[in-house]
Amino acid sequence: MFGQSVFFLYLRRQKKKAIVKMDDKILRMQQLIQELNEASNAYYNGRPELMTDYEWDQRFDELKRLEMETGTSLTDSPTQRVSEDTITGQKEEHEFAALSLAKTKKTDELVKWAEGRPIWISWKLDGLTLVVTYDDGRLTKVVTRGNGHIGTNITHLSEAISGIPTEIADKGHIVIRGEAVISYNDFEQYIIESGEDYANPRNLASGSLSVKDPQDIKDRHIRWIPFTLVYTENDINSWGARMDWLDSLGFNTVERRMVSSPDLASVEDVINVFTKEVTSKQNPFPVDGLVVCYDDTDYAQTGSVTGHHATRAGLAFKWQDEAADTILKEVEWSCAASTISPVAIFKPVELEGTTVKRASLCNISECERLGIGGEGTHISVIKANKIIPKVIAVTNCVGTFTVPDTCPVCHAPTQIVISEASGTKTLRCTNPDCAAKQLKKLARFVSKEGMNIDGISEQTLSKFINLGWISEYADIYELRSHILELSRMEGFGEKSASNIMRSIDKSREVEAHRLLYALNIPLCGLDVCKRLLSAYSLDDLVNEAIKQGDDLFAMQVAPQDVFAHVNGIGPEKSAQFVTWFRDNGNLARYRRLLSYLQVNTPDVSASGDKCAGLTFVITGDVHHYKNRNELKAYIESQGGKVASAVSGSTSYLINNDVTSTSGKNKKAQQLGIPIISEDEFISKYQQ
Repeated sequence: MFGQSVFFLYLRRQKKKAIVKMDDKILRMQQLIQELNEASNAYYNGRPELMTDYEWDQRFDELKRLEMETGTSLTDSPTQRVSEDTITGQKEEHEFAALSLAKTKKTDELVKWAEGRPIWISWKLDGLTLVVTYDDGRLTKVVTRGNGHIGTNITHLSEAISGIPTEIADKGHIVIRGEAVISYNDFEQYIIESGEDYANPRNLASGSLSVKDPQDIKDRHIRWIPFTLVYTENDINSWGARMDWLDSLGFNTVERRMVSSPDLASVEDVINVFTKEVTSKQNPFPVDGLVVCYDDTDYAQTGSVTGHHATRAGLAFKWQDEAADTILKEVEWSCAASTISPVAIFKPVELEGTTVKRASLCNISECERLGIGGEGTHISVIKANKIIPKVIAVTNCVGTFTVPDTCPVCHAPTQIVISEASGTKTLRCTNPDCAAKQLKKLARFVSKEGMNIDGISEQTLSKFINLGWISEYADIYELRSHILELSRMEGFGEKSASNIMRSIDKSREVEAHRLLYALNIPLCGLDVCKRLLSAYSLDDLVNEAIKQGDDLFAMQVAPQDVFAHVNGIGPEKSAQFVTWFRDNGNLARYRRLLSYLQVNTPDVSASGDKCAGLTFVITGDVHHYKNRNELKAYIESQGGKVASAVSGSTSYLINNDVTSTSGKNKKAQQLGIPIISEDEFISKYQQ
């Protein structure tokens, strides 16, 4: 009897322990759900990240494991629902639910999922998903993904997002999903020009779609890239053929590669191709992995729905981030653009085949979130998506984190600024003329598209600025006076210093459009610069911009009117160009720079008058000319103009397929504008 009582007491204690253990797991699940949902909310709505992708994946995997162990899924668990953007506006129910994809970081799991069937692998673009619908050849609506079932209708913003045509040739009902993204280059340029604080291109893209003015959005250069055709009335059962069909309609779809017989070797080969593009920065857009889908779209629809995943709809593959533990040596403060950013300098570690010894800490808020300390602090580091070194955790904090009260470059007082939109704390130099604020602009100046000065990276420019060697563009052409010091700097040497000087000397002779681009005039990319120079010589451009009245630099003409008539320019770009040159400081720096350069300006005068007074629009393929640009050049050389869109002022639409039902042909027919072939053009205007 006594032994039996002891046994039952033992059972009660074990049961109590099990209950306590279960309660602990439930509490941990509740904590994980709160942290993950708060992080997702920030991620999908353009606010600063509350945790890295690496941390999110770890917590998500832990939550899934606990759900399996307890047999319980709690309310609002991210394993059971789609993350949601909260773009404000009119809500719209999706015709087809936009479920999220199951994820894996293991190639063998991907191969197992493929089941030996042909698959496609494409980029998992890191932006904001938009669902675009067409009916009878016209755009009918653009809706954000929202929670996968209900999104926000932003059709009124579609013209501000490139890649969403208003008309297409097909007359059926078409539903397409794609990603609204901003390239790294456009992101950096926007940050330079606007002075706004966004952590990355994705934050800017998602934050932009809450902006009410379409023109403000257009300035951010958002592009929509279709990644799947959700519905068409046409009988196309191959995913690859469906994407090719979208391309034929004029869409620029996501980059993709097919694996006909997926096994471990063939899948790894394709993943390695994408990985190389990521690590070598060949892909201009931010990505956070790859997407795998079956080519057989009928088979893809036969899977079941588990949680918020359709099991055969697709699989997201994310690179396995390699982490390393190291010790912080110092926090270096680097002044660039409008902010002074903390950078972790640590004992070197090997990551993804390279030696890493520094990583950006982004801003003060991120340092506080991580709990960064001083010298000797133990940290964990990864290369996020195999590219960007990132501190993901502090494992042992030593000392204290201090924020400098003076700028490391000009020594002016600093100021902590808290963003009204996001609450992010950033450090700024209070000196508006601080040389370090020109870093991004100097990087564009020396870029391949600009002055093409090889051997001077952004990091090198930062060193030159901090040494006091460079504060404006023209100073680059005085660097030879520092060649001895440069040759003795760590990481350079005599050969490297000599190569930089040769590259600088070579850049002294420059095409006018590259010089204009290098000046960082807001909204003036290469295409804008070329268009301006097709209508004016460089000297005439500058003189028209700064034309004097009774007072020095008095505006005789409103800035938006000076060059607005030039094809493809318009009032806003004209205003930015004129305002830049009417600034005394900009003009003085430009004139000083010219003293070091030989500028080659294209001859904009017409060599003939066969097309004088006529405006053409060119569409489709050309056969007699090498390309449409060559035909455009001929028309302009004969006194004509080439516009990008058909309007009442168009004289002729040139299209070798005169019977085409394209949008331009239809517009020309509606306006009574003649449509002529290339042969007809040649017979009329080149004989």
